[in-house]
This record gives sequence, structure tokens and C-alpha cells, in this order.
Amino acid sequence: MGDTPEKDALMSDGVQEIFKLGEDADSEIDIFDDDYLAKLEVIKQPNTKLQLLQQMLTKAIGEFSKTNKVKGVNFSKKMNMLVEKYNERDEKDILRSEVINDFSDEIINLYKELREEMESFGEMGIDFEEKAFYDILISLANKYDFTYPEDKLLNLAKEVKKIIDDKAKYTDWNKRDDIKAELHFDLIVLLDKWDYPPIDRDEVYKEIFEQAENFKRRMTR
Repeated sequence: MGDTPEKDALMSDGVQEIFKLGEDADSEIDIFDDDYLAKLEVIKQPNTKLQLLQQMLTKAIGEFSKTNKVKGVNFSKKMNMLVEKYNERDEKDILRSEVINDFSDEIINLYKELREEMESFGEMGIDFEEKAFYDILISLANKYDFTYPEDKLLNLAKEVKKIIDDKAKYTDWNKRDDIKAELHFDLIVLLDKWDYPPIDRDEVYKEIFEQAENFKRRMTR
């Protein structure tokens, strides 16, 4: 198949490398680089710009999910809501360039919100792993409608990471039943010590274990 007119026009803009985003999973392109977004923002063809922005945001959310599953899910939901809102427009409006441009702007805003969220742990005085555990703990607090002091939540997240680090020193920690049993026991004791409300603590363990596995997969790539 030959190149489309829009792709030809994009090539002439001198930003053809951005097509690698959807073609090469191992591309070295940094989708979090400001220059990358700048190249997308100046594309003249609305449909092409929108398509590439969606690809960028989808990949960015996927990358973020590797370090923070809870927030990754939240951003996936936000993106799906944007897409649904766009798809619910009248067919005659969907093809209008101003509508497409509005949708592109919303995608860009969500991408920038994601970037801010990725960097938020620094302002909180914790690292990105502790932030992921913090988000698990606060999301469960919201789910079960209980309050927990912010300072205790931050410190509890740090203690959770210490336990994870202790178990993850074994290369096969996530496959050994004895290590998983120790992790489960230590987390239950920790939650009780910190008076984290008596919800189903197995659910807390499951969320924390899955997040810890995310970190392991990310670090071994």
C-alpha cells in the first residue's frame, strides 16, 4: 500500500520519526520528552495529529502503569471517558476540524496531567515506589469510605516498601510460597500496628503484591 496524502504531508513536515511510536515497540523515542510533544502539536493535519496523540497517551499510560498500577488504571479510565465523549458526538461534528482540535487539546491536557502525577512523589517527600504504595492505601481508604491521617499514610507507605525490599532481595521471591507467606504475614502485622482500618487486609496484600511484581518486571527489563 502507498503512503496516504496525510502521511506524505507529515513526512514533509520533517517529523516522520514519530511514526515509529506505533510501529516499533522497542523504539528509543522518549514519549516524555518535551520535544516529542512539541513535534506533535505542530502537525497540520487534524486527524493525523489526533491519532498520534492518542498513541502517545496510550503508551505513556502503559509506561506509567508499570510503576504505579492504581494511578495507571485511573488515567486509562480518564482517557476512555474522553474517547467516549468524542464518539458520542453527532457524526457530522466528529469530522469537523475544530471538534478534532478540541479533542486533541483534551488529550494533550490529560498527558500533561499524567506528567505532573509522575513527578508528584518528589513534592511529597517519598520516592516513586513509596508513592505507588501510598496510592494503593489511599485508594482502598476511599473505596471503603474511611479516613486515615496523611502523615501516617506517608509513613505507612515507607514501611510497606521496607518490607517489600526485604523480601525482594531473593531473586525468586514472587514465586516462592514461603516468601509470599512471610510477606503476607508481615504486611498484616504492619497494618495492625499502624491501625490501618480492619478492612479485608487480604485485598491490601493482593494490591501491594501485584504492585511489587510490577516493580520487579520493570527493573529486570
